[in-house]
Amino acid sequence: MTLQKPALDPAAVEPRSQTSYPEPYRSRVLPREKRGLGDALGLTKIGINRTTLQPGKVSSMRHWHTHEDEFIFVLEGELTLHTDRGEQVLRAGQCAGFPAGSEDGHSFANRGSVPAVYLEISNRDPQDVAYYCDPTVDMVWNAPHARGRITRRDGSEYED
Repeated sequence: MTLQKPALDPAAVEPRSQTSYPEPYRSRVLPREKRGLGDALGLTKIGINRTTLQPGKVSSMRHWHTHEDEFIFVLEGELTLHTDRGEQVLRAGQCAGFPAGSEDGHSFANRGSVPAVYLEISNRDPQDVAYYCDPTVDMVWNAPHARGRITRRDGSEYED
């Protein structure tokens, strides 16, 4: 039986495997699969992705958001969370939250042998800027000024 809105089977949402990250960062996260559940349901105030992260990949470069709260809920497998406090493993049924404006950046790594599946939930704020914490990662995601594109810290564009 096919579900009708407002119900949704996540498997019916077309997965996307892309990132706006330039190299050398792109290959650290891809391939990964995101299913935009919030978009599929017409949600405009919150974003919800069902993400599958392959073994050996990271969710993102370690970052924090100026205007967006972020919440992660692990559905399958396990993820290693990296913050200023160090690392800790999150398993299925566990979660983490990151308040907007907290400069304690975060990222997840799948160090297991099976794919990890998790929900990413955040508010959608057009003024949001994401800063990357690792000084060797020369990126800023600056939505209001760069139309959601990744730039270098000095504002210059990456060439694809």
